[in-house]
Amino acid sequence: MTALGRPRLHLRATTSTNDRARELAQAGAPHGTLVTASEQSAGRGRQGRTWSAPAGQALLMSVVLHSPPLLLPLAAGVAVAEAAGPDARVKWPNDVLIDDRKVAGILAESRPPARWVVLGIGLNVAVRLDDLPPELHTTAGTLGLQPADVEPTLARVLAGVERVLVLEPAALLDAYRARDALRGREITWSGGRGRAAGIDDAGRLVVELPGGGRSVLAAGEVHLTG
Repeated sequence: MTALGRPRLHLRATTSTNDRARELAQAGAPHGTLVTASEQSAGRGRQGRTWSAPAGQALLMSVVLHSPPLLLPLAAGVAVAEAAGPDARVKWPNDVLIDDRKVAGILAESRPPARWVVLGIGLNVAVRLDDLPPELHTTAGTLGLQPADVEPTLARVLAGVERVLVLEPAALLDAYRARDALRGREITWSGGRGRAAGIDDAGRLVVELPGGGRSVLAAGEVHLTG
């Protein structure tokens, strides 16, 4: 299968790298096709949120993947966390945190019955937090590198995604658990609250409930408390 990152389309500015990559995928782009941008005006995150980053300071990328694994969201989180460094952790399912601040967001999109997925990644490589919107100052994080480090970081992320895509599920789950940002911590979600107890073998989040018993979350958004 073609290595990730070829062919590559780099844009000085675009609305969203996911939008452009999805157009290419619908037109028959091969596995590994990469779209990057120095700046995007309508970057999207999970749950309909926007992804904001100053021009030239973040890795903004989307890659076309054919026949992706079922655990792609977790795999992508592991790959990006490994590229971000030893202190990076993954907040289920795939936000990447350093010191509980979000340094990367990941969004996988497809349109059934297509056998491809567009994997979008935004990683704050050289972002200065003061340059972000005020509402992000307490939650966003950065690798604290230089703009020249964006391309080397892209190479690490692509290599990491290639590696995790071929991992056996058990090995992937082990890698995820080693970087789990939630295990043992109090969380809330739209349906309640509890203590995160890790992920099961299907990649679902297991939560210990305050009154006893457990719940399993297959999708959605969770928040750390305290």
